[in-house]
Amino acid sequence: MALTEKIVQLKNEISKVIVGKDMEVELMAISLLFNGHILLESVPGTGKTLLAKSFATAIGGEFSRIQFTPDVLPSDVTGIQFFNPKVQEFELRPGPIKANIVLADEINRATPRTQSSLLEVMEERQVTIDGETVPLPEPFMVIATQNPVESQQGTFALPVAQMDRFLIKIKIGYPVYEDEKRIMQIHRGDKKINAIEQVFSNEEIKELKDSINKIHLSTEMEDYLLKIIRKTRENNSIELGVSPRGTLALMRASQGKALLNGRAYVTPEDVKQVAPYVLGHRIYLSIEGSLTETPETIIAEILDSTPVPVEAGANG
Repeated sequence: MALTEKIVQLKNEISKVIVGKDMEVELMAISLLFNGHILLESVPGTGKTLLAKSFATAIGGEFSRIQFTPDVLPSDVTGIQFFNPKVQEFELRPGPIKANIVLADEINRATPRTQSSLLEVMEERQVTIDGETVPLPEPFMVIATQNPVESQQGTFALPVAQMDRFLIKIKIGYPVYEDEKRIMQIHRGDKKINAIEQVFSNEEIKELKDSINKIHLSTEMEDYLLKIIRKTRENNSIELGVSPRGTLALMRASQGKALLNGRAYVTPEDVKQVAPYVLGHRIYLSIEGSLTETPETIIAEILDSTPVPVEAGANG
Protein backbone atom coordinates (compact mmCIF):
# COMPACT_ATOMS: atom_id res chain seq x y z
CA MET A 1 0.00 0.00 0.00
CA ALA A 2 1.33 3.46 -0.94
CA LEU A 3 2.27 5.86 1.85
CA THR A 4 -0.46 8.33 0.92
CA GLU A 5 -3.02 5.54 1.23
CA LYS A 6 -1.59 4.48 4.59
CA ILE A 7 -1.80 8.07 5.86
CA VAL A 8 -5.43 8.23 4.76
CA GLN A 9 -6.03 4.97 6.61
CA LEU A 10 -4.27 6.41 9.67
CA LYS A 11 -6.55 9.46 9.61
CA ASN A 12 -9.60 7.26 9.16
CA GLU A 13 -8.70 5.07 12.12
CA ILE A 14 -8.13 8.01 14.44
CA SER A 15 -11.28 9.74 13.19
CA LYS A 16 -13.25 6.88 14.73
CA VAL A 17 -12.82 8.62 18.08
CA ILE A 18 -11.23 11.99 17.19
CA VAL A 19 -13.01 14.31 14.75
CA GLY A 20 -11.53 17.06 12.55
CA LYS A 21 -7.84 16.48 13.31
CA ASP A 22 -6.47 15.39 9.92
CA MET A 23 -3.72 18.04 9.81
CA GLU A 24 -2.71 17.25 13.39
CA VAL A 25 -2.38 13.55 12.53
CA GLU A 26 -0.20 14.38 9.51
CA LEU A 27 2.07 16.56 11.66
CA MET A 28 2.36 13.80 14.27
CA ALA A 29 3.32 11.32 11.53
CA ILE A 30 5.98 13.73 10.23
CA SER A 31 7.36 14.17 13.74
CA LEU A 32 7.49 10.41 14.29
CA LEU A 33 9.44 9.84 11.05
CA PHE A 34 12.10 12.33 12.12
CA ASN A 35 12.34 11.22 15.76
CA GLY A 36 10.75 14.55 16.65
CA HIS A 37 8.48 15.60 19.49
CA ILE A 38 5.16 17.45 19.60
CA LEU A 39 3.86 20.19 21.87
CA LEU A 40 0.07 20.45 21.98
CA GLU A 41 -1.42 23.63 23.41
CA SER A 42 -5.10 23.97 24.22
CA VAL A 43 -7.57 24.54 26.97
CA PRO A 44 -8.62 21.39 28.86
CA GLY A 45 -11.19 19.07 27.36
CA THR A 46 -10.35 19.32 23.66
CA GLY A 47 -9.17 15.73 23.22
CA LYS A 48 -5.38 16.05 23.49
CA THR A 49 -4.97 12.90 25.58
CA LEU A 50 -7.32 10.85 23.40
CA LEU A 51 -5.50 12.06 20.27
CA ALA A 52 -2.13 10.93 21.64
CA LYS A 53 -3.47 7.57 22.80
CA SER A 54 -5.25 6.98 19.49
CA PHE A 55 -2.05 7.74 17.56
CA ALA A 56 -0.09 5.27 19.70
CA THR A 57 -2.69 2.56 19.05
CA ALA A 58 -2.66 3.21 15.29
CA ILE A 59 1.12 2.76 15.06
CA GLY A 60 1.16 -0.25 17.36
CA GLY A 61 3.17 1.53 20.03
CA GLU A 62 3.22 1.28 23.81
CA PHE A 63 1.54 4.31 25.38
CA SER A 64 2.46 5.97 28.66
CA ARG A 65 0.97 9.02 30.35
CA ILE A 66 2.65 11.25 32.91
CA GLN A 67 0.42 13.76 34.71
CA PHE A 68 2.64 16.69 35.65
CA THR A 69 1.99 18.64 38.83
CA PRO A 70 4.30 20.86 40.91
CA ASP A 71 5.15 17.96 43.26
CA VAL A 72 6.28 15.54 40.51
CA LEU A 73 10.01 14.79 40.84
CA PRO A 74 12.50 14.02 38.05
CA SER A 75 12.77 10.43 39.32
CA ASP A 76 9.01 10.06 38.90
CA VAL A 77 9.61 10.60 35.19
CA THR A 78 12.91 8.82 34.54
CA GLY A 79 12.85 6.01 37.12
CA ILE A 80 14.88 4.93 40.15
CA GLN A 81 17.33 2.39 41.53
CA PHE A 82 15.54 0.59 44.37
CA PHE A 83 16.80 -1.91 46.90
CA ASN A 84 15.25 -5.36 46.56
CA PRO A 85 15.44 -7.04 49.99
CA LYS A 86 14.81 -10.47 48.49
CA VAL A 87 18.03 -10.48 46.51
CA GLN A 88 19.85 -7.93 48.71
CA GLU A 89 20.85 -5.67 45.82
CA PHE A 90 19.73 -2.60 43.93
CA GLU A 91 17.59 -3.00 40.82
CA LEU A 92 16.74 -0.59 38.05
CA ARG A 93 13.11 0.45 37.71
CA PRO A 94 12.60 2.66 34.64
CA GLY A 95 9.88 5.26 34.91
CA PRO A 96 6.92 5.89 32.61
CA ILE A 97 9.25 7.58 30.12
CA LYS A 98 10.15 4.14 28.73
CA ALA A 99 7.41 3.77 26.12
CA ASN A 100 6.95 4.45 22.42
CA ILE A 101 4.53 7.35 22.78
CA VAL A 102 4.87 9.29 26.04
CA LEU A 103 2.18 11.83 26.88
CA ALA A 104 3.65 14.52 29.14
CA ASP A 105 0.33 15.96 30.25
CA GLU A 106 0.25 19.61 31.37
CA ILE A 107 4.03 19.81 31.28
CA ASN A 108 4.00 23.48 32.24
CA ARG A 109 2.59 22.60 35.66
CA ALA A 110 5.86 20.85 36.57
CA THR A 111 8.73 22.74 38.15
CA PRO A 112 11.67 23.75 35.93
CA ARG A 113 13.81 21.04 37.58
CA THR A 114 11.35 18.33 36.58
CA GLN A 115 10.87 19.81 33.12
CA SER A 116 14.64 19.63 32.58
CA SER A 117 14.56 15.85 33.21
CA LEU A 118 13.07 15.53 29.73
CA LEU A 119 15.94 17.32 27.95
CA GLU A 120 18.23 14.28 27.74
CA VAL A 121 15.29 12.05 26.86
CA MET A 122 14.16 14.25 23.96
CA GLU A 123 17.62 14.92 22.54
CA GLU A 124 19.56 11.70 23.17
CA ARG A 125 16.64 9.22 23.21
CA GLN A 126 18.01 7.70 26.39
CA VAL A 127 17.61 8.18 30.12
CA THR A 128 20.26 8.13 32.84
CA ILE A 129 19.20 6.72 36.21
CA ASP A 130 21.79 6.98 39.00
CA GLY A 131 24.62 6.83 36.48
CA GLU A 132 23.19 3.97 34.42
CA THR A 133 22.13 4.79 30.86
CA VAL A 134 18.98 3.15 29.54
CA PRO A 135 18.14 3.38 25.80
CA LEU A 136 14.55 4.16 24.92
CA PRO A 137 12.46 2.00 22.57
CA GLU A 138 11.99 2.61 18.84
CA PRO A 139 9.97 4.42 17.73
CA PHE A 140 9.94 7.04 20.50
CA MET A 141 8.11 10.35 20.71
CA VAL A 142 7.16 12.74 23.48
CA ILE A 143 3.79 14.43 23.06
CA ALA A 144 3.63 17.18 25.65
CA THR A 145 0.49 19.16 26.39
CA GLN A 146 0.21 22.52 28.02
CA ASN A 147 -2.57 24.91 28.85
CA PRO A 148 -2.04 28.49 27.70
CA VAL A 149 0.36 30.00 30.25
CA GLU A 150 -1.34 33.37 30.34
CA SER A 151 -4.68 31.86 31.35
CA GLN A 152 -3.54 29.51 34.10
CA GLN A 153 -2.28 30.00 37.64
CA GLY A 154 0.56 27.84 38.95
CA THR A 155 2.26 27.20 35.61
CA PHE A 156 5.94 27.43 34.67
CA ALA A 157 6.80 28.54 31.14
CA LEU A 158 9.02 26.06 29.29
CA PRO A 159 12.60 27.31 28.86
CA VAL A 160 13.95 28.25 25.42
CA ALA A 161 16.20 25.17 25.28
CA GLN A 162 13.27 22.83 25.80
CA MET A 163 10.90 24.62 23.43
CA ASP A 164 13.56 24.30 20.72
CA ARG A 165 13.54 20.52 21.13
CA PHE A 166 9.93 20.23 20.02
CA LEU A 167 9.88 19.71 16.27
CA ILE A 168 6.30 20.94 16.02
CA LYS A 169 3.85 22.91 18.15
CA ILE A 170 0.13 22.56 17.50
CA LYS A 171 -2.56 24.78 18.96
CA ILE A 172 -5.83 22.91 19.23
CA GLY A 173 -8.88 25.14 19.34
CA TYR A 174 -12.51 24.37 19.98
CA PRO A 175 -14.13 22.19 17.29
CA VAL A 176 -16.38 23.72 14.66
CA TYR A 177 -20.12 23.13 14.95
CA GLU A 178 -20.34 20.08 12.67
CA ASP A 179 -17.28 18.43 14.22
CA GLU A 180 -18.64 18.87 17.74
CA LYS A 181 -21.95 17.41 16.63
CA ARG A 182 -20.07 14.40 15.24
CA ILE A 183 -18.22 14.04 18.56
CA MET A 184 -21.55 13.85 20.35
CA GLN A 185 -22.75 11.14 17.95
CA ILE A 186 -19.59 9.06 18.43
CA HIS A 187 -19.68 9.18 22.21
CA ARG A 188 -23.39 8.49 22.27
CA GLY A 189 -22.55 5.03 20.93
CA ASP A 190 -20.09 2.37 22.02
CA LYS A 191 -17.03 3.32 19.93
CA LYS A 192 -14.00 3.28 22.20
CA ILE A 193 -10.26 3.58 21.79
CA ASN A 194 -9.93 -0.17 21.20
CA ALA A 195 -11.96 0.23 17.99
CA ILE A 196 -8.85 1.69 16.38
CA GLU A 197 -6.78 -0.79 14.38
CA GLN A 198 -3.03 -0.74 13.89
CA VAL A 199 -2.01 0.85 10.58
CA PHE A 200 1.80 0.91 10.65
CA SER A 201 4.18 -1.81 11.79
CA ASN A 202 7.60 -1.10 13.29
CA GLU A 203 9.21 -2.37 10.08
CA GLU A 204 7.16 0.03 7.95
CA ILE A 205 8.07 2.95 10.19
CA LYS A 206 11.76 2.08 9.89
CA GLU A 207 11.47 1.86 6.10
CA LEU A 208 9.79 5.26 5.97
CA LYS A 209 12.50 6.78 8.16
CA ASP A 210 15.09 5.51 5.68
CA SER A 211 13.20 6.75 2.64
CA ILE A 212 12.44 10.22 3.96
CA ASN A 213 16.09 11.25 3.82
CA LYS A 214 15.95 10.71 0.05
CA ILE A 215 13.42 13.52 -0.42
CA HIS A 216 15.21 16.05 -2.62
CA LEU A 217 15.76 19.66 -1.53
CA SER A 218 16.97 21.76 -4.47
CA THR A 219 19.44 24.62 -4.15
CA GLU A 220 16.61 27.07 -4.85
CA MET A 221 14.54 25.54 -2.06
CA GLU A 222 17.49 25.67 0.34
CA ASP A 223 17.86 29.39 -0.36
CA TYR A 224 14.11 29.95 0.04
CA LEU A 225 14.05 28.15 3.36
CA LEU A 226 17.10 30.03 4.65
CA LYS A 227 15.65 33.40 3.65
CA ILE A 228 12.63 32.65 5.82
CA ILE A 229 14.85 31.70 8.76
CA ARG A 230 17.09 34.77 8.35
CA LYS A 231 14.08 37.07 8.42
CA THR A 232 13.17 35.82 11.90
CA ARG A 233 16.59 37.01 13.08
CA GLU A 234 16.35 40.42 11.39
CA ASN A 235 12.79 41.38 12.33
CA ASN A 236 12.62 44.32 14.75
CA SER A 237 9.65 42.77 16.57
CA ILE A 238 11.59 39.57 17.32
CA GLU A 239 14.09 39.52 20.16
CA LEU A 240 15.22 35.92 19.63
CA GLY A 241 14.97 34.35 16.17
CA VAL A 242 15.02 30.76 14.97
CA SER A 243 18.12 28.72 15.88
CA PRO A 244 20.07 26.46 13.50
CA ARG A 245 18.21 23.55 15.12
CA GLY A 246 15.03 25.25 13.95
CA THR A 247 16.45 25.52 10.43
CA LEU A 248 16.95 21.76 10.33
CA ALA A 249 13.50 21.23 11.81
CA LEU A 250 11.89 23.26 9.02
CA MET A 251 13.87 21.37 6.40
CA ARG A 252 12.87 18.00 7.82
CA ALA A 253 9.23 18.88 8.29
CA SER A 254 9.10 20.14 4.69
CA GLN A 255 10.60 16.86 3.49
CA GLY A 256 8.04 14.97 5.56
CA LYS A 257 5.17 16.98 4.08
CA ALA A 258 6.48 16.27 0.57
CA LEU A 259 6.66 12.54 1.34
CA LEU A 260 3.10 12.52 2.68
CA ASN A 261 2.00 14.32 -0.49
CA GLY A 262 3.54 11.54 -2.58
CA ARG A 263 6.45 13.55 -3.98
CA ALA A 264 10.21 12.93 -3.98
CA TYR A 265 11.06 16.63 -3.76
CA VAL A 266 10.15 19.66 -1.63
CA THR A 267 8.09 22.56 -3.01
CA PRO A 268 7.48 26.05 -1.57
CA GLU A 269 3.95 24.96 -0.68
CA ASP A 270 5.37 22.21 1.57
CA VAL A 271 7.45 24.80 3.41
CA LYS A 272 4.52 27.20 3.78
CA GLN A 273 2.23 24.50 5.15
CA VAL A 274 4.57 23.37 7.94
CA ALA A 275 6.40 26.63 8.77
CA PRO A 276 3.78 28.01 11.21
CA TYR A 277 3.91 24.79 13.24
CA VAL A 278 7.72 24.54 13.21
CA LEU A 279 8.74 28.18 13.70
CA GLY A 280 6.03 29.79 15.82
CA HIS A 281 7.29 28.43 19.15
CA ARG A 282 10.92 29.18 18.28
CA ILE A 283 10.67 32.98 18.10
CA TYR A 284 10.42 35.31 21.08
CA LEU A 285 9.00 38.78 20.61
CA SER A 286 10.44 41.99 21.97
CA ILE A 287 8.35 43.93 24.48
CA GLU A 288 7.40 46.42 21.78
CA GLY A 289 6.62 43.70 19.26
CA SER A 290 4.37 41.78 21.63
CA LEU A 291 2.10 44.82 21.94
CA THR A 292 0.96 44.60 18.32
CA GLU A 293 2.06 41.19 17.02
CA THR A 294 1.93 37.48 17.82
CA PRO A 295 4.39 34.80 16.67
CA GLU A 296 1.72 33.51 14.31
CA THR A 297 1.12 36.86 12.60
CA ILE A 298 4.84 37.51 12.19
CA ILE A 299 5.49 34.08 10.64
CA ALA A 300 2.57 34.70 8.26
CA GLU A 301 4.05 38.09 7.30
CA ILE A 302 7.47 36.57 6.71
CA LEU A 303 6.03 33.84 4.48
CA ASP A 304 4.02 36.40 2.50
CA SER A 305 7.02 38.70 2.01
CA THR A 306 9.57 36.04 1.02
CA PRO A 307 9.76 35.63 -2.78
CA VAL A 308 8.94 32.12 -3.94
CA PRO A 309 11.58 30.63 -6.28
CA VAL A 310 10.32 30.41 -9.86
CA GLU A 311 12.17 27.17 -10.61
CA ALA A 312 11.74 25.09 -7.47
CA GLY A 313 11.11 21.45 -6.83
CA ALA A 314 12.67 18.48 -8.58
CA ASN A 315 15.49 20.42 -10.18
CA GLY A 316 18.53 21.99 -8.55
